[in-house]
This record gives sequence, C-alpha cells and structure tokens, in this order.
Amino acid sequence: MQLSKLKTLLPELEQIRFRLPDGRFVPDHFHITEVGWITRHFIDCGGTLRNEHFVHFQLWHDHDLAHRLEPAKLLRIIRLSEEKLGLPDAAIEVEHQGTTIGRYDLDFRDGHFELVNKQTACLATDACGIPAQKPKIRLADITADTCCAPGQDACCPTPNAAADV
Repeated sequence: MQLSKLKTLLPELEQIRFRLPDGRFVPDHFHITEVGWITRHFIDCGGTLRNEHFVHFQLWHDHDLAHRLEPAKLLRIIRLSEEKLGLPDAAIEVEHQGTTIGRYDLDFRDGHFELVNKQTACLATDACGIPAQKPKIRLADITADTCCAPGQDACCPTPNAAADV
C-alpha cells in the first residue's frame, strides 16, 4: 500500500486495527514507535547494484493496555514525518515483533489493515542458472535408459546390485 492510500483511509476509520497473516489481530494497545524512510543499497547475486526505498512503520505493544492510537493522531504523525523526513508517496513496510521481527507489506480489507507476508526471491535468476520452474517428471516415464545413461549423477539399481555389496 502506498502512503497516499493510507492517508485517504484514515479519516474514514473509527479505530485502527492490524491483522497478522495468521488471522490474529495486533493488540489494540499497539503504538507506532517509528515512522521512517528506509533505503536499501545492495548488490544482488548477479552483481547488479540495487536500491529500494520504502516508508517504514514499526508496530509495538507492551503492558500499556489503555493506549489507543486514533486515526487522526496517526495522520498527524504521518504529516509530521512528511515534513521532517521529506517522506514521499511510497510503498509502506510494517515491522512487528512476533517470535522474531517480521517485515510485512500492508493491505486494507474489511475495515482493517492486513499485514501481508513478504517473500524473498532471487533477483538475478538469469545470472545464477536457477531454472525458472522445477521441471515436472512423470515417474512412469523413467526407464533404466533415462536414469542410468553414461554421465548421469544418479543410477538405477541393477538386479545384481544386492549381490555386489
């Protein structure tokens, strides 16, 4: 979700709720302890230099059960962050503490925000030699000729293999 989309949703909400990918909700007494502009400058496994930029929110909750972040207050925090940090309209990444620190994309459904699992990926599959998709092989098509051909790494057992041991 882009920051501009979040800003248009907030005035329409009575409360802010975040749902984790497992279906549980982040406790209502959460705080947004950080709003930031994150830049990742890195090199992928194919040698290409890359840059990623995103708006960062950190969700945190502790023993302060009475705390509630109202939509209008979050909008004020965002506006202050835009002013002080120069936040552009960019994709939002949310960080939340589970069993470890999780990083999530953000979506909105059914009146609440959804934390969406992020996935890792190879960015240089053409340079790595990783096939785009694992080839599917029907076991019925495998014969002694196809798996025991000279130069193959694997070999089918021969009828006398047990006697050779």
